Amino acid sequence: MQVIHKNVGIVGTGAMGRGIAQIAAQAGSVVKLMDAQAGAAEKAREAICAQWDKLVEKGRLEAALATACKARLLLCRTLADLADCDLVIEAIVERLDVKQTLFAELEALVPAHTVLVSNTSSLSVTAIAAALKHPERFAGYHFFNPVPLMKVVEVIAGLKTSAAVCSTLADYARQMGHMPVQAQDTPGFIVNHAGRGYGTEALRIVGEGIADFVTVDRILREQAGFKLGPFELMDLTGLDVSHPVMESIYHQYYEEDRYRPSVITAQRLAGGMLGRKTGEGFYRYVNGVSQTPAEAPAPEVADLPPVWVSPRAARRSELLQLLKNLGANIETGVSASPQALMLVAPLGFDITTVAVVERLDPARTVGIDMLMDDATTRRRVLATNPVTRIDMRDAAHALFARDGKAVSVIRDSGGFVTQRVVATIVNIASDICQQGICSPKDLETAVTLGLGYPMGPLAMGDRCGPTNILEVLFNMQTVYGDQRYRPSPWLRRRGAIGLSLLHEES
Repeated sequence: MQVIHKNVGIVGTGAMGRGIAQIAAQAGSVVKLMDAQAGAAEKAREAICAQWDKLVEKGRLEAALATACKARLLLCRTLADLADCDLVIEAIVERLDVKQTLFAELEALVPAHTVLVSNTSSLSVTAIAAALKHPERFAGYHFFNPVPLMKVVEVIAGLKTSAAVCSTLADYARQMGHMPVQAQDTPGFIVNHAGRGYGTEALRIVGEGIADFVTVDRILREQAGFKLGPFELMDLTGLDVSHPVMESIYHQYYEEDRYRPSVITAQRLAGGMLGRKTGEGFYRYVNGVSQTPAEAPAPEVADLPPVWVSPRAARRSELLQLLKNLGANIETGVSASPQALMLVAPLGFDITTVAVVERLDPARTVGIDMLMDDATTRRRVLATNPVTRIDMRDAAHALFARDGKAVSVIRDSGGFVTQRVVATIVNIASDICQQGICSPKDLETAVTLGLGYPMGPLAMGDRCGPTNILEVLFNMQTVYGDQRYRPSPWLRRRGAIGLSLLHEES
């Protein structure tokens, strides 16, 4: 197979530069490492070669191929040594002025056919290329760390980037064993843009006193199906990385409400509680292991009250069947008896609002989140309102824990936890499609590979039902009066007619 770019230059030999160099050499390219810091390129080459040796020991790389890769990994002393490269990839500090200066120097050295790319994660590709004489050969080429394991790369076109350049970069990404996705030059591109909903909405939930960090993490792992809870994820990434990204995208979109950061992370960043790297973040770490408090057992209730279910409950037939399976004494009258536990299952509304609108006794009213199919979850979530009686709260908790499934009881919240977070993720993803930043297909690929979500955000919306997600957002906007929850036109139109969020207009 012919190598698309025979000679590749890498400027910047940090973790990202090393990772790109490794996969480029494995793809058959001659890779030239260059770093302005004395000795950095040499150390990078040693680290890459050591990585290949480990892969050989584990049987994941043939010894002959490792030897060949090492022979293709060269060191450069100056930028002039990159003059014969077909492709030069920059992976240096995230400063616009520094990148502009570098590419102006490179443009004067390399031949006309050389493609110049930046691995920037947050800067405008168009702005970096603004000072170039030939911006048509410049693009963004955003890999994710660790590069050999994170199999997605964003190919970003600036306003003047040639379509042929993007096509060639996509082909080269495939040759390196990665999946390319095409993105327009907008703040956060695809992955960092789409990822805004998960952490920021979770922070709002904690900030409202609805649940603590560990409870939110448990709910989103075990009810919504995420691999890591948002606070576990922020601890892993480090707030010195994640909070500045929140602020950057928020400001680049001129204070768009959907991307509003949280004072919680700002305060913790200022206090040095960054996560695993400092031994303390949202969790405390001992020898790298998070110290998670044990979950309290379900209360023991000797005599459970009868249960009455609101006729407006989401998935009402499924909820009634669940109660039957749990052995509940179900009331079927138009209204509840004076002794009954009153169950509501709203979409987007809080329990207080539902109790008032439906004229229920709030002291006996408890809510349950039924957005997800109960059979697909490992946790149920109940919510009380400010006057729910303790005996009714405990009775509901004990009842829904009867079959051994975990139960979380949270304070009143429009949209519980899962509804809020999932609807926010789906809404932001829908607006990415509405803006034409990328295709729905590339969005799903980028988010699944780049963020590790259980499925793409549009598929997530389809699983819950676009109409349900739309209802959650409308009702949350009513409860909170916050433009953050206004539905994207992409979601509004598809939700209104029951169309898949993955559907592209012809």
